Amino acid sequence: MIRFQNSILCSLCILSTSLVAAEPEQGDVIKLPLGKRTSLEVVYIPAGKFMMGSTAEEKAWATGIEGGAQPGTDREQFEGEPREVSVTEGFWMGRTEVTRGQFSRFCEETGYVTDAEKPNGWTQVFNHDWDRYNYTDKVIHPWEKRDDKSWRDPHFGIPMKDTYPVVCISYQDMKAFCEWLTQRENKAGRLPEGLEYRLPTEAEWAYACRGGSKESHYFWWGNDIMEGKERFNISSVDFLPGRDTIWPLSNVPWSDGYAYMSPVDHYGKKGRNGFGLADMCGNVWEFTLDHFDPTGGHQAMHFLDADAKTVSRPVCRGGNYFDVPGNARCAVRLGIMNVTYSDSRDGFRICLGTPRKTIPVSR
Repeated sequence: MIRFQNSILCSLCILSTSLVAAEPEQGDVIKLPLGKRTSLEVVYIPAGKFMMGSTAEEKAWATGIEGGAQPGTDREQFEGEPREVSVTEGFWMGRTEVTRGQFSRFCEETGYVTDAEKPNGWTQVFNHDWDRYNYTDKVIHPWEKRDDKSWRDPHFGIPMKDTYPVVCISYQDMKAFCEWLTQRENKAGRLPEGLEYRLPTEAEWAYACRGGSKESHYFWWGNDIMEGKERFNISSVDFLPGRDTIWPLSNVPWSDGYAYMSPVDHYGKKGRNGFGLADMCGNVWEFTLDHFDPTGGHQAMHFLDADAKTVSRPVCRGGNYFDVPGNARCAVRLGIMNVTYSDSRDGFRICLGTPRKTIPVSR
């Protein structure tokens, strides 16, 4: 009888050890409690391969009638040619972009002041006097620099909800949020050993965006823009607040319900890709860790100075609520001005993965 009991106990110990040591599987979820009925979800993505960059046909589509992007710029060339890229380690990715409510918890707990809120700080927001681009006359840009706006009031002229993505924050602000989250989870004993919360690398983001597809599609669901209805928030048939006119850049025949950004995961399961991630195309631009290389993204992290691990122009991906379809594809990438720059079109999502050291520098 004693031998039988010992056998059971031994079996339970082995089972318990195997469960603890088991590798996570695709789609597994960690829910992080942030207090005040606020939480954040990350989803596991296994290692794998994908196609980075875009074909000549895709680049032509982006600046064509359907894509609607401005022709004659170098923007599409930033994407590089299609090439297979490997992500050699699994990682966890935020199901959604970080929200105002989640970022607010960070500021409440730490007293953090964003770059835009500091003395001499500023952010770029929508200019409500803007009407439309006029290429036959002086071009009036729809964005203006303001020193009295920040993530607390991004100047949209509408009530802000905690479920909206947080915007008007810089690369440095995003890194500070991730460091707080790492420390918080570590203190609570919930941080997986050897991992940290951080921004995703550009390769991790691009792999996650495609949702497991090994094809070089324009969007995570494929190439047909008409299948994007009720899947993503871009420049569509929506009325500007306080006006009886629609977005001047509207390039799709439907309304996504929001002139500006939409609440995260607004489109539910239809708006999630094969990895279960929402809003990977459109809504707000998403920052990555890497320094911007105008010739294309890299498999390994790219730095301004590889030895010093410095970044001065972060890469952002995915497009935003203001963009036409051609500028909200999986392959689209831009370099942000500097590590303190912020904008009411830019946000981020977190990654839980192997630590990656980066040193933000101003140039």
